Amino acid sequence: MIETILKKVENREKLNKEELIRLFEIDDEENLKKLCKTASQIRNKESDEIKLTSTIHLTNICQVRPRCKYCGFATKTSSAGYYDAFYKTDDEIRDAALCVEKSGIPRISCSGGHGYKGKQAVNATKIVKGETSLEILVNVGADLTEESVYELKKYNADTVCCNLETINEDLFNYIKPGEKLFDRVKICQMVSDAGIGLSSGLLIGIGESYEDRVNHLLFLKRFDSLEEIPIMGFNPYINTPMENHPPCSIEEQLKTIAITRILYPNIRITVPTPTIGPKNVELPLLAGANNLATVIPEDYPLTVKGVGSPDYGNLQDVISVVEDLGLEVQLHA
Repeated sequence: MIETILKKVENREKLNKEELIRLFEIDDEENLKKLCKTASQIRNKESDEIKLTSTIHLTNICQVRPRCKYCGFATKTSSAGYYDAFYKTDDEIRDAALCVEKSGIPRISCSGGHGYKGKQAVNATKIVKGETSLEILVNVGADLTEESVYELKKYNADTVCCNLETINEDLFNYIKPGEKLFDRVKICQMVSDAGIGLSSGLLIGIGESYEDRVNHLLFLKRFDSLEEIPIMGFNPYINTPMENHPPCSIEEQLKTIAITRILYPNIRITVPTPTIGPKNVELPLLAGANNLATVIPEDYPLTVKGVGSPDYGNLQDVISVVEDLGLEVQLHA
């Protein structure tokens, strides 16, 4: 059955929902390898170039209440995360961006907590786009307004990320009791209507079904400017309400990456190094991903704790892994 479905994929035939769910139900190593090989071949037909994205965490002061049950990023949520409050100054943002540019990493993600109506994202964009040659992704979730989206476009933001995480509304409401799924969908549509590249991804291993994942991936097709889908495997942070929830397995992450590649042959599929684990960065590449995020240069001036896990990917280690796989790292001069 799996080989028949993968043959359809190779022939560029459209899979139905049941076939996609069947791929998610793969539970043996041999078929998982076949699935990943098919997905990576699809990526390589488009390009074998792998993008790297670094990060600046702008602030962990977040006004969402009640807190998201898994969050180890916001102030006072987890002793393993950013426990003490911070808000990066313009100079700190500038120094970090210049360091990333000097390292050769072509892209930077600027993310932060809610409560600023997008002003923190606009300010970071003005600095990064005004003083470096970096591509920028801004990710402040649903903390945007029509005005701030207009400003992001004005200052040439390349990509705006608003992760839906799950479109199972009951599950969304459980893990994110301080937010509404509708608001995040609205922001995605606002970004798409503005003609800015949209990034919107899945948080997996939080209790969703395979059908939920398929529905989510198909739902994203409604956004015309969708250019990136992050696949984020759940990792528990201590001291949070979900600290005893099991982490998402590598196998589930790889299946989701590969099936996303099958559905979206040309899109950027992003895997944050904290969620996959810095020692496992070769695995998402073998499954069809083409962007590794939270990649940090040696002389980066700020403390970094990854979202989803305190760890992150070291630039030189990541480059070595990519090159050992015979893939090309996209770096700027």
